[in-house]
Amino acid sequence: MIVRQAANALQILEFFAERQRPANASEIADALGWPRSSTFKLVGTLASMGYLYEPLPRGGHYPSPRWLELAEKVSQADPLPAELGPLIRDVMQESGETVAISAPAGTHAMFVDVAESRQPVRYFARVGDRVPIHASSAGRALLAQMSAEERQTLYRRIDFTGYSATTPMTAARVEAELAEAEARGWHQSNAEYTPDLAGVALPMPYTGRRLSIVVVGPVSRCLERRAETAALLHRRLKALAASR
Repeated sequence: MIVRQAANALQILEFFAERQRPANASEIADALGWPRSSTFKLVGTLASMGYLYEPLPRGGHYPSPRWLELAEKVSQADPLPAELGPLIRDVMQESGETVAISAPAGTHAMFVDVAESRQPVRYFARVGDRVPIHASSAGRALLAQMSAEERQTLYRRIDFTGYSATTPMTAARVEAELAEAEARGWHQSNAEYTPDLAGVALPMPYTGRRLSIVVVGPVSRCLERRAETAALLHRRLKALAASR
């Protein structure tokens, strides 16, 4: 369930991140397709709380540095391991495909860091994007780090929607996928959630954290290279562990 007022406040921030210049409430309403009256109220509320300001008189609003201050405080309190940024950039360069670090977010896996491929045809991903935890290699690499009891509790919350012909539709099928991955040595997916994408993922257990690393790209390039991609990930993670 989405709380619309909260979603709208965050959508305004995303609007400015893309626009990268001030805008008045009318421009925001027109760009986002919102009623002007409610947009004026939301802009006024954010401005009164210090989250929007007017860089120039009557020149429109823009996000204030307060957003950055809060984000920095949150990040500093629970930062991602510093070595993960260079790791995924190196894996992206060597594999040529998009690489992401995922963390559990309820019934989803959320990307908390992304190195996007430079290929013209690629998987477009952003930090904050989510994929079903049961219907993605990134998600199952997180499930593998949970106890059987934790997984069963989570399965009861999952809506086993059939996104494609390859989507695992039952808890038993997901458990079978986990067993197959353990025997194989890596987690893999083939268009289970997003059409025409294939992925390879490995768990990245850190003290107090559950993370996974995934390489994702078009089926045409990646499906037959899954073993090669898995070997690359194993090699990089082994080197990372040795350096810690």
